[in-house]
Amino acid sequence: MAKKAKGNRLQIILECTEHKTSGMPGTSRYVTQKNRKNTPDRLELKKYNPILKRMTLHREIK
Repeated sequence: MAKKAKGNRLQIILECTEHKTSGMPGTSRYVTQKNRKNTPDRLELKKYNPILKRMTLHREIK
């Protein structure tokens, strides 16, 4: 059974913004963690999109 999350760490999903607007099939998503206390706002990171084959902006969803 999975352990219950303790503290300020949250698991979040990052989704590509450029891929979403391009209309191509599929999505580029990454799963990561963030500290809710240090970064209360939504996270934005530049990550590699394997479908577009370049670095793109990924924003937090959910």
